[in-house]
Amino acid sequence: MKATIKVKGMSCGGCRLGVENALRRVPGVLSAAVSLEAAEAVVEFDEKKAALGELKAAVAKAGFSAE
Repeated sequence: MKATIKVKGMSCGGCRLGVENALRRVPGVLSAAVSLEAAEAVVEFDEKKAALGELKAAVAKAGFSAE
């Protein structure tokens, strides 16, 4: 499954990398690409191993707001 998550609060490449790494650490995530310019993350994940809520929680734990 692929999901696009709006991410608020990113202001630099380090922020982007932090969100990307946080998402990639969630079990079941196959890929994560974060765009600073679009303020969003495109995540491909196995819905049997991860839920959208877990992805949003990972973004929040990294210090950003996820919608």
